Amino acid sequence: MRVAVTGATGTIGHALVEALLQRGDAVTVLSRNPGRAAELLPDTHPVEWHDPLTEPAPVEALNGRDAVVHLAGEQIAQRWSDDVKRRIRESRELGTRNLVAGLRAAEPRPRVLVSQSAVGYYGPRADERLDESAPPGSDFLAEVVVAWEREARAAEELGVRVVTTRTGVVLSDSGGALAKMLPPFKLGVGGPVAGGRQYMPWIHLDDVVGAMLRAIDDDSLSGALNVTAPEPATNKELSRTLGRVLVRPAITPVPGFGLRLLYGEMGTIVTTGQRAVPARLTEIGYEFKHPQLEEALRAAVRP
Repeated sequence: MRVAVTGATGTIGHALVEALLQRGDAVTVLSRNPGRAAELLPDTHPVEWHDPLTEPAPVEALNGRDAVVHLAGEQIAQRWSDDVKRRIRESRELGTRNLVAGLRAAEPRPRVLVSQSAVGYYGPRADERLDESAPPGSDFLAEVVVAWEREARAAEELGVRVVTTRTGVVLSDSGGALAKMLPPFKLGVGGPVAGGRQYMPWIHLDDVVGAMLRAIDDDSLSGALNVTAPEPATNKELSRTLGRVLVRPAITPVPGFGLRLLYGEMGTIVTTGQRAVPARLTEIGYEFKHPQLEEALRAAVRP
């Protein structure tokens, strides 16, 4: 297959591109910095996309491709000022809108768009089990994800199959939440956050890639897809399990007010959570490579 990828130099993008190349696919990377993309991903074909917020995606990167995977977006895990919140929303809403504008001009068009999304769609929902049919939340992140998915679904009007992958907390030591958790846990000062009762819909990076490959290949898949492990864990369960994997104590509590003091509004993502479950992946018989939390953590932190 010929696949175009945005956000290819991020944690998920890099792993996905490597998997595509390993199975023999040709990969085109859309990047604002094609030189860096070429250095990090030497076996791909980088194409410059000067400004995803103001111009359509370059049609030469989309013509004749079989699939497009859209992963680009401003980092969520930072303190949310008004300017940061604007960048988070615009990078997803306008960036996706301009990608679809590029698809509109492509000839022939790709047959599928796999557009990254997030379980933040559901908002804080305590211990309610949430499959893909659950309604959206009403907080800032939920509103961003609703707009993000709406822009991606506009490609359906062009005859493109669209899958929006609502990804949970990715377990990988090369980026994301786990990479930030590892230093204090390795020092023996990690522990549950804000009491630890909130759910964390975790997923190993290998299964994020596996689910995205399935979304590319399976013509029967469209719409929202929860990309989470079969059973979410509470923050306390994940903390204790990570401590066991690292052979370190994991009993130092992190107060919620401290996290909010450090990260502001963004801290609510960690102090609240979603019990999102992968109903559709289960229905189609996707076989998880890492369905159990302890084994998944051991695989993620393995030297």
